Amino acid sequence: MPNLSNLLAPIFLLIASNVFMTFAWYGHLRFKGTALWLVILISWGIALFEYCLAVPANRLGSAVYSTAQLKTMQEVITLVVFAAFSVLYLKEPLGWNHALGFALIVAGAALIFKPAAFHL
Repeated sequence: MPNLSNLLAPIFLLIASNVFMTFAWYGHLRFKGTALWLVILISWGIALFEYCLAVPANRLGSAVYSTAQLKTMQEVITLVVFAAFSVLYLKEPLGWNHALGFALIVAGAALIFKPAAFHL
């Protein structure tokens, strides 16, 4: 039985990596006057830190989670981080349709963590 730190470390690393990746992919949208080549270089630099967190998250996580569970966690974390980033950093409102769409994705993701009654 895995201990609590083995279960939580991959989740915290995935959260941190997603913060970096969200800034790499979308942070430049507040600086539309900056040259595209410079934005690309800066984004790659930020993404390096994302990889330095995501790779250990998946390596450590694979000891206690399946690959499908790790990927599902990453996607749900991405949605949560993106929603916060969109509202707090980009100052873009999220509507009921966004909340409902995200909730449906999370509901679908929850199925990944249920034991399968049968396998394909």
